[in-house]
Amino acid sequence: MELSASSEFSSKVLYLPEIGSTNTELLARAAQTPEEWPDFSVLITDNQTAGRGRLDRSWVANPGDALAVSILLRPKAFEISRFGWLPLMAGLAMTNCVQSLIYEADVSLKWPNDVLVNGEKISGILAEVISTGDGVVIGAGLNLKQSKLALPIPTATSLALHDVVAFDLDDILVRYLASFKRLYEQFCDESGDAELSGLRAEILEASSTIGSQVLVQLPDGSEFTGKAAGLDNDGRLLVALSDPLEIRAVAAGDIKHLRQ
Repeated sequence: MELSASSEFSSKVLYLPEIGSTNTELLARAAQTPEEWPDFSVLITDNQTAGRGRLDRSWVANPGDALAVSILLRPKAFEISRFGWLPLMAGLAMTNCVQSLIYEADVSLKWPNDVLVNGEKISGILAEVISTGDGVVIGAGLNLKQSKLALPIPTATSLALHDVVAFDLDDILVRYLASFKRLYEQFCDESGDAELSGLRAEILEASSTIGSQVLVQLPDGSEFTGKAAGLDNDGRLLVALSDPLEIRAVAAGDIKHLRQ
């Protein structure tokens, strides 16, 4: 597959015509042969047969219907404590990518890293630290050609459902990588400071979560409601509760936007 445009924004890009999971494959390759997989290496497919989403949910689409892309980051400019911003960065980059393709729709970023078009999910992100501990693989899935009936949930959508049909994978991928590379380099230049790099401001501007009433469902099964008020220095969602009056920081969980 011709990926000349995308190659300009990556250290290495490899397309596989079929693979179980781009994240699983890139995690293994990054650990086993690190010299062959430098910072900002990319692995992609449009036929992922055993994809995984957040909280270990399955993510599968028919061949050619979705793009699965994983990016390996080996940052030297900041510590692992800053890694929490990287999946948010990926979500913002995908939001920018989708907005450039569906420019008349309301494209937004739902914390932590779902991309919505008019409130319907078109993309999700999964980040995993590699076994050597010196990097992270960030996988993204983007719905390309699915009909409404082919999507796994009624609140999902695809590029095709918004009349984006005349494209090749390189055209889609380069938009994502170009945005991601810009954000990543700015973040590295400021030693992982989301404020100084402008990352926090861009995420807040793109977010449909901040300012919304939300239901937070935590991994332990507990839940609470409040108003999403902002992001802390680690990228955690700050939720303001009215009873009792307090601010809670959420590192992981499912967020549901509530009608106001």
